[in-house]
Amino acid sequence: MFELFVARRYLRAKRKQVVISVITAISVIGVAAGVMALVIGLAINTGFRSTLERNLLGLTAHVSIQEKERVEGIANWEQLTAQLARLPHVKSASPALYDVGFLSGPVNGDGASIKGISIASGAPIPEALSHLKAGSIEKLRSVEGERPGIILGVRLAERIGAVVGKPVTLTISNGHITPYGIRPSNVPLRVVGVFESGFFEFDNAFGFMDLAPMQKIFDVGDVLNSIELYLDDVDAAPEVAAAAETLIGPKLAATTWQEQNRQILNALKMERVVTVVSIGLIQVVAALNILIALVMMVMEKHRDIAILMSMGARARQIRRIFVWEGAMIGAVGTVIGLTAGYTICYFADKYQWLRLDEQVYAISFVPFTTRWVDGIWIAAAAMAVSLIATLYPARSATKIAPVESLRYE
Repeated sequence: MFELFVARRYLRAKRKQVVISVITAISVIGVAAGVMALVIGLAINTGFRSTLERNLLGLTAHVSIQEKERVEGIANWEQLTAQLARLPHVKSASPALYDVGFLSGPVNGDGASIKGISIASGAPIPEALSHLKAGSIEKLRSVEGERPGIILGVRLAERIGAVVGKPVTLTISNGHITPYGIRPSNVPLRVVGVFESGFFEFDNAFGFMDLAPMQKIFDVGDVLNSIELYLDDVDAAPEVAAAAETLIGPKLAATTWQEQNRQILNALKMERVVTVVSIGLIQVVAALNILIALVMMVMEKHRDIAILMSMGARARQIRRIFVWEGAMIGAVGTVIGLTAGYTICYFADKYQWLRLDEQVYAISFVPFTTRWVDGIWIAAAAMAVSLIATLYPARSATKIAPVESLRYE
């Protein structure tokens, strides 16, 4: 193409005014920096969101059926669980019992949240327990006369000095009633496993027990305080929760994993918007540099433009020359930015360059998760901004009068 050929010659030609070349280089660097920053910023946001979602869903259900006001628990849960399991998108429905106690180990003692789960054949097992750091989930089953088993989070086990195969003591504040009032009870347990979910809050204060022994220890009878639904599509949780409301009655409520973690998910969503807006300003600065470079190029090449027009070049061809120049500046900067951004994200995630305090951020390092969709719209946005910056210089180039420009030549 004639316009593309001339545009390439203009960009590669030696300048009488070196400042134009400098501004052109700065324009390329600006576009590359904006694209790279957006890729990295969105990769961090996506990494945090996907990691937190994966860790949360490894320990919590997609939809939970619970009491609106905790009173007696969920009775007749077997029948209700069977009905809920037949809802669309529901892979499985499992019973769960949550309670708290005080665990004492060889070194120390601390409070813990304990979850009773069914480990019967075919029952769903939380993702965090599928690959234990130590021990085996099969050992949660206890025979008559054997101490009940418990699986502890890795941080909790380290803090109290618990070791797989060794006993710990569970203290329940309202363990049994005596003539002198409610007294705590101490129940010996055996540690059968240690899990590491990657989510600090769970690893620091969570434990799992078999449902039946836990019901007996906490003296709640054959009742639960949660029925947990696991779905084939986690995004269908609101739809399944709405369908479950028609089955569970007025005393129970269905909550989704999005509702339970609304604050952190909304914070990540807002952070994504802020990242795009703030880093997108770099692209605006790069566009201004492109505009300045092309305006100065029009001023420098006005005699060349006049000659082209006198030889028959049309106004739209002159406009296209400068549009192509801006497009090439934007394209080079975009390619460099995408390459640098995705490369940095790959190595930063693989080698965990940025470490974090787990007690504050719940994960141990900054995850970089890139998506090809982000790369497409970032590149499209960068090219769009670059092309918009060419409109004024391209239009001003067509207003050059050949006779005036060549009068004294």
